Amino acid sequence: MIFETLDTTGHEEVVFCHNKDAGLKAIIAIHNTVLGPSLGGLRMWPYKSEQEAINDVLRLSRGMTYKNAV
Repeated sequence: MIFETLDTTGHEEVVFCHNKDAGLKAIIAIHNTVLGPSLGGLRMWPYKSEQEAINDVLRLSRGMTYKNAV
């Protein structure tokens, strides 16, 4: 499995995972842990492009920051 980290403004970390043998492509985003631990979920979706997937992951991670603030 190959991991790449991308510095994305406003997010603590964005990680790209790709496993060719399993056919897995995944993006993990942590927006902000100042208000509490990072929590989230899983979305499996047939995105039309990698950019569309990245945009959705970043939007969802921002939403999870506020939803899970302790």
